[in-house]
Parts: sequence; C-alpha cells; structure tokens
Amino acid sequence: MFNSGLANSVHPPATSDLAARARHVRDALPPGGLFADQQWRVSPQPFALGPELAQELDTLGRVLLQFYRAVNLLYRKSVEGKQPEWIARWLDQGKPAWLVELQRHPALKNELPRVIRPDILLTEDGFAITELDSVPGGIGLTAWLGEVYSEVRSQESGVIGGADGMLKGFTSIFGDAQRVHVIVSEESASYRPEMEWLANQLNAASGRSFHLQPSTFNSPSPGDAVYRFFELFDVANVAGARRLFELATEKQIRLTPPPRPIFEEKLLFALLWNRNLRGFWRQELGESFLTRLQKAVPYTWVVDATPLPPHAAFPELNLTDWRQLMTLSQRERELILKISGYSEEAWGARGVYLGSDLSAEEWSVAVTKALCDFDRSPYVLQRYHKPRLVESSWFDFDRNELMPMPGRVRLCPYYFVGGEGDAARANLGGVLATICPADKKIIHGMKDAVLVPCAV
Repeated sequence: MFNSGLANSVHPPATSDLAARARHVRDALPPGGLFADQQWRVSPQPFALGPELAQELDTLGRVLLQFYRAVNLLYRKSVEGKQPEWIARWLDQGKPAWLVELQRHPALKNELPRVIRPDILLTEDGFAITELDSVPGGIGLTAWLGEVYSEVRSQESGVIGGADGMLKGFTSIFGDAQRVHVIVSEESASYRPEMEWLANQLNAASGRSFHLQPSTFNSPSPGDAVYRFFELFDVANVAGARRLFELATEKQIRLTPPPRPIFEEKLLFALLWNRNLRGFWRQELGESFLTRLQKAVPYTWVVDATPLPPHAAFPELNLTDWRQLMTLSQRERELILKISGYSEEAWGARGVYLGSDLSAEEWSVAVTKALCDFDRSPYVLQRYHKPRLVESSWFDFDRNELMPMPGRVRLCPYYFVGGEGDAARANLGGVLATICPADKKIIHGMKDAVLVPCAV
C-alpha cells in the first residue's frame, strides 16, 4: 500500500514556521483571486504522496492517452459499421446533427483532447478513477499552487511538476503557434481569474502571446491557436464558436480541445466495462493497460431504458429492469448515478446522486429522471468506492493556529499532450489535491476544503 498524507518529517516544522508558510501562501494570492466568489482553506504544506503512488500517477498519462485513442477508433469503426452501431448511437445521443457531423469531419476525426485530467479518489484499496475531464478547470490554480508551494516547500519534499510544470505543460499543447487565444464562456466565467493569471504568467515567460477573449471572438489569424474553455453543450451561448470550428476544419487554426463531444461523455467508462467490447479493448490497449484501467475504474453501466429480455440481467447487479434500482436498500445503494455529458448539469457536483446518501424517495426520483431523460441525456451508474480518511490540517488565521482536519481527498493530475500522431506524449504537469472534511460525501471544491498541490 502506498503512503499518502500531508508532508511530515522526523522534525516537524515549528508552529511559527507553519504560520509563516501559510501567510506566504495567502499573501501570494493575486489581487483578483483565482476563482470568482470561491475560497478555500490554506494549508502550510503540500499533500505528500508516497513514491509508489507518485510513480503510478507519473505513468498514468500514457494509459489515458491510449484509452482516448482507442475510444476514437471504436467510435469511428462503429460509424463505419465495423463495430456495433449502438456505440455511436449512445455517444451521439442528444446532440444536434451539425455537431455529430462536425466531430466526424475528416479534418477532426483523429483529433484528441490535449489536456487530460482524471478525478481520482484515494480509497482503502488504492485509488479509483471516477471520470475524465477534457475541458478541466483548475489549470491556472494548480500552476499557481505549484509556484507558491515550491517557494515554501519543506526540504524533505518537492512539489510534483515543480514551480513551472503546469506552465510548460500548457504551453506544449499549442505546437508552434506563437499566438494563443483562450475563449472562456459565461458558463465558465468563475474560472476566468485563474486563466487571466495563467495568461499573464505565460506572456511574461514563454515568448508567446496569450490572450483571453470574449465569447464573441471569431477572428484569429491563420496559424494561431485557440483554447476552448467551454463545454460543447454551451455552444449556443458562445457566439464565435461556430466560426472557430469552421476555421479548425479548414486547418487555419489549431483548436483544442477539438469540438468532439465523445470526449465529454462519462459513459466512456461504461464502454470500457462492456463485455461485448473486451476483445477490442484488449487489442487496442494491450493486456497491461487494460488490466491497469479496470483495476482503477469502478464498474460503470449505461442506464439504457431499453427493456431486457425476461431471462437477461445487468452484469454485476443481478437486476432485470433499471426500475428495480428503486427497491434497493440504502446499504445496497453504494452507487453513484450521474449524467453522462452534454448538459449544464454534467460538471461540478451537479447531476450527481449518491444512492446511499439519499432517502428512498429521493433516489427513486433520480432513477426516474435518468430513465426518462435517456434519449436526450444518458446517465451512467457507477460503483461508489468510498474515499478513505487522511490526516490533513489547515491554518486558521483568525486564531493563529494550525487546525487538524481528518478528510477525504480527490487527486486531479493534469496531463498535457504534446507532439503529433503516434509521437504524441502525455506529460504530467502537476497534481491538485482537494481535501474535504470527513463528513462530506461528494468531494469537490468548497470553502471548507483544503486545496494544495501534491508533493513526493
């Protein structure tokens, strides 16, 4: 079992030293902050990972990039009739015809996301990858944390990625483009301050120019790069989006993430577990990568409302109808129900239901909604792997005191994909730890959480 916890040493830092570190972190915060109306608790120390887990995270990017390549091939073969048609049907469900046509465009059909961020929960048995995000928030925040905690780090630990790993990683995804435009939608406006800080840092250090643009922006110059910081369900509210997509298909600009909604779907993990596709995954991932993924990814199902034959049952659940989910006892409902994608409810903690944390009536309402919305917004069901308790602490500036806080942690490593085609590589830029109080069931950014970078 790997070791993890807040950085410790044989001689822990004195309280006065911890206080100085915490104040340094607090005082280094940019004047405009990093998130609109968002605060968190400050710890004087990074979250320490044992060498085994750190090595696992360092190499995980290779596995996830290959998974995305395999997903892309699976979708394309399904469209061509060389794999089951229900694969493309599930992934295209609820999307407008123009967007489905766009993601199949010859100029885009092999384009993959250039930022890969898994959400990873530390559990009693190791860790669980609950989902992948190809349009993640937190890039600027994690870059800032890496820089600041590298300045105050203790001698026995080094921040993963160092002071500039996130900055170098983000720069690497734009190839040779010398000018990069970052489009932040109104839906993502709370993340604008972190992207402003990121752009300012890169303008000062990278030799390229980075520009935050309004959602109406649609006139980059040939050879420019554009970073799409909005999800595809939000395209109708981004006036310049359709023109940017046209320029990308004409190869006039470098657009990432590509406008391909398959990579914004949580049901990709359900496809990973679908036994009908076992041979495909084994061939495209290799036995080692497949075993590694299935060890880490909780069993996931698509909540398809189509009735089963009377003799059939859903694997692992022994249910013959999704409505039977409503009859499970609270103890049997160690399950997460969540919307797959292409919805304003598909990010943050919205559209996520933990069965064991809901009353029977609340759970029934959630299941009914999932079944009714299947044709428009598919849901997935996933086994819930409870995060284990970790020891953490935060500094209370009012009391001038370090406060212990047993908590549960989510790790978010950021992998940046540089290079082209088969030569592309996913490199780890940094790892964000979000530690929530132990009584919180779903871990996400909140004012009671500790946000810190990870260190070895």
